[in-house]
Amino acid sequence: MRGSLGPRLLLRRLREVMAEPIGAQARLDKIVVQIAFNMVAEVCSVYVLHADKRLELYATEGLNREAVHLTTMRLGEGIVGLIAAKAEALALPDAQSHPAYSYKPETGEEIYQSFLGVPILRGGNTLGVLVVQNRARRIYSEEEIEVLQTTAMLLAEMIAGGELVSLFPAGSEVLRQSLSLKGEIIADGVGLGHVVLHEPRVIVDKLVAENIDGEIVRLDEAIAALRESVDRLVDRGEEAGPGEHREILQTFRMIAHDRGWLRRLREAVSTGLTAEAAVERVQSDTRAKLMRQTDPYMRGRLHDLDELANRLLHQLTGQDLVASNENLPENAVLVARSMGAAALLDYDQRKLRGLVLEDGGAMSHVAVVARALGIPAVGDVTNISSLVEPGDAIIVDGVMGSVEVRPGPDVEAAYAEKARLRARRQEQYRSLRDIPAVTRDGVVIDLHMNAGLLLDLPHVVETGAVSIGLFRTELLFMVADHFPRPSEQYALYKSVMDMVSDRPVTFRTLDIGGDKVLPYMMRLDEENPALGWRALRIGLDRPALLRSQLRAMLRAGAGREVRIMFPMVAEAAEFDRARAAVDHELAFLTQHHHPLPTEIKLGAMVEVPSLLWQLDEIAERADFLSVGSNDLMQYLFAADRDNKRVSTRFDPLSAPMLRALKSIADVGQRRNIPITLCGEMGGSPLAAMALIGLGYRGLSMSPSSIGPVKAMILALDVEAMTRFLGDLLRDASGEPSLRGRLEAFAAEHQVPC
Repeated sequence: MRGSLGPRLLLRRLREVMAEPIGAQARLDKIVVQIAFNMVAEVCSVYVLHADKRLELYATEGLNREAVHLTTMRLGEGIVGLIAAKAEALALPDAQSHPAYSYKPETGEEIYQSFLGVPILRGGNTLGVLVVQNRARRIYSEEEIEVLQTTAMLLAEMIAGGELVSLFPAGSEVLRQSLSLKGEIIADGVGLGHVVLHEPRVIVDKLVAENIDGEIVRLDEAIAALRESVDRLVDRGEEAGPGEHREILQTFRMIAHDRGWLRRLREAVSTGLTAEAAVERVQSDTRAKLMRQTDPYMRGRLHDLDELANRLLHQLTGQDLVASNENLPENAVLVARSMGAAALLDYDQRKLRGLVLEDGGAMSHVAVVARALGIPAVGDVTNISSLVEPGDAIIVDGVMGSVEVRPGPDVEAAYAEKARLRARRQEQYRSLRDIPAVTRDGVVIDLHMNAGLLLDLPHVVETGAVSIGLFRTELLFMVADHFPRPSEQYALYKSVMDMVSDRPVTFRTLDIGGDKVLPYMMRLDEENPALGWRALRIGLDRPALLRSQLRAMLRAGAGREVRIMFPMVAEAAEFDRARAAVDHELAFLTQHHHPLPTEIKLGAMVEVPSLLWQLDEIAERADFLSVGSNDLMQYLFAADRDNKRVSTRFDPLSAPMLRALKSIADVGQRRNIPITLCGEMGGSPLAAMALIGLGYRGLSMSPSSIGPVKAMILALDVEAMTRFLGDLLRDASGEPSLRGRLEAFAAEHQVPC
């Protein structure tokens, strides 16, 4: 080596080669010559990893040139294959004594003893291997290894940036591999489009530094600013008290202040890279190591390191952390680690074709909004934001919970046809809009619609829903940056009623707490938030909050029927207190001469199991009941619906759940009180079929579910279903699910489910 001038001189010469007006193969051939000269090596070779896990010799200085594009090996085969598989550098003074040693006779490499190979990495993914060799036995220094790794990083950026793209056969380049990923279904539908990162990565286009000392100063200043922002983040988290969230933030801060991380960044800059390229280089190396770890804790740090590297790059470049709405393509598929409901609403909905999240399930707030917007969405897709590049072709399958990244022509054509079929099916469902939901044997089923935003409301007419069976008032609070004033609440509720003037609206009072946290309210640290201070419990403990909402609803409903529903009622006495709050507000409005609603109906949500043993008492007090199947399911089986380990452990179409639901329907029939189910079950044709068999005559669901459920109803014989389900529940002997038997019934009776 030539001391400290070695890496800088090499990078300068490579930059000159990059600027020459020559073809891709000639450029790569010149690059290996320059590397060999600078490294005082007799051989320099570049191997590229193809999508089929095959390494191919693409260029060489020193080996037989005729072997280029002819010599191949499998991933893991030989020393080169081992480096590609492990994504780790390997320096050997006597390569032929290594257990993995093998050689290809056509290359003539058997005469070389010493060997240094490094993986060509980008985003933690191996693109190939860069190798230098010498005839004599030689111990390569740490500096030489560092130089070759930096050079490999430059090669990776050249491949990604397109300077060498013409060398690669279509579909073979590792960066363009097709990926088929699985996740959790968030919102139904199929969307084809191109990737837009919600928190876009910085594209590093300047790799070679002009002034090393200046780059180190820039790096240090950006690190200081990053640490300050992380400290502020931790301080805000500590306001909520101790808990797991605080431990996560403290870990985040610990990594940001890690001296080893800063040392590696500075060392990368000292080799001649810009500060941005150094961050890319260090993070790519770290990512490659962590991706191959089996320890869950170590793999869990990958997310933190990616987040910090992304923040540092934005700090260095001054770019915004969130994607610009102005530059949104016509067929955008948003990809994000996580996203709030308000952030999704900020995008131009006409251009959105799908949403993919690393963190976020079907019960998350953003999922509710995605369903309201009719955007196909899949959540819990591991590492998706690091596996895609902006502009990549992507398909979101919200029916199967899968995501296709950079799909091949056959896959894309198949999904395009699937999307067309779904569009035709939706058109068929729309043709059912004005047909009453009446079963084959004459039973009328009322289909209601769930909503929470004004943009939901046009779907009432489009789908033919008989009413808004559930209006989630908390969404207004969640997307606001301050607590909505009574006047703002009044305006919203009145707008809702005006937009669906010929249909009733059932307003659910504020259902916050647990997983639903308002951004401007301090979050309480509770050991088990789902069983904690939430929904009506907050309203009864903070009566001013509940009464302000009730007053706005009652004022908005002047001259009309007003339907108000209280969530999370655990005992009949709580409903009595909520009714007393309504009476208090009616007295206030009367005293101040405000016009009143023509009729007021008050209901309770049945979602806490304790109410199953007070059904007669609550039926005496309430005007209607609505079953929240999501929470009832989680409480009945003690299975947190946001916990991936247990959320799918139990099936809602199991005997215990169906028996609990039947007990509610039986009380409704006996007491002659309307009962509607407004949870996710009602929107599934198969589950809706079972619910009708249990005695439910009102179901509330998302707009996209009304058509499929109505089609099922029109083909259903309720008497046969009721008889079949009664026998099934009597005979069920500990089966974990009755889904298979219900599917068999539907198939036998030609009921579309």
